Amino acid sequence: MTVNKGLEWTFDTVAAAYEKFRPGYTDDLYKMLFEYIDIDNSSHVVEVGIGGGQATLPILKTGCILTAVEYGEKFSKLCEKKFEEYKNFSVINEKFENVSFPDSQYDLVYSASAFHWVPEDIGYTKVYGMLKHGGAFARFANHPYRDKGNPDISAEIDKLYSKYYCEYYGKDIKAEREYSEEQAICRAKIAEKYGFTDIRHAMFYRTRTFLAKEYIELLGTYSDHIAIEEKIRTEFFTKIEETINQYGGTFTIYDTIDLQLARKP
Repeated sequence: MTVNKGLEWTFDTVAAAYEKFRPGYTDDLYKMLFEYIDIDNSSHVVEVGIGGGQATLPILKTGCILTAVEYGEKFSKLCEKKFEEYKNFSVINEKFENVSFPDSQYDLVYSASAFHWVPEDIGYTKVYGMLKHGGAFARFANHPYRDKGNPDISAEIDKLYSKYYCEYYGKDIKAEREYSEEQAICRAKIAEKYGFTDIRHAMFYRTRTFLAKEYIELLGTYSDHIAIEEKIRTEFFTKIEETINQYGGTFTIYDTIDLQLARKP
């Protein structure tokens, strides 16, 4: 999903739906992360862009002191409630780039499907300064791809995107491509520019199947879809739901999750 800069505000308007329909991450991802960096109750961790807390619980369960930074006020309150039993958890309601953190105090800084909102030079430089020597930065994200097993339904949905989405944004429709390992490697290498070492990456895969109504609710959590004028968006979503129902009533998403790891020497 392509994300448009300047639409950070949109996610907070649908915080409850985002928390419900956006997926978490695979056990294998956390296994690789914890093999890369030991995290326990003596560790200090920062999560950049907690959103609905999809990537938080496995980290919290290590007993670490976890500080989340979240720009959305509704998301911040949602996660404060969601993780209220964890006394090692707190949320700062602000943009990451606007928060002052002490240098060389953190064992892990991580971000799940959120770090692209932070300007690269500010984000990587800030994370590098925050980490202890030997500390780790983990960046990961989910990249959904439309139903590969049903090209007919995808072709019909492409027509709807051309009519509603592309006309609204004044764009030409482009063939959607599945997220590749080449893209993951390029993302991993960014950290080298800012002094990180021991760069690693990995790819994880899964599928999710939605009823037509559920898929529409998922689309309603995407920033560029939320920003479409309401009348147009409603008609657009209705047409997609009708199309899915005409083709059997379910729609499968093929997820690619990429993980990038880097260490402060």
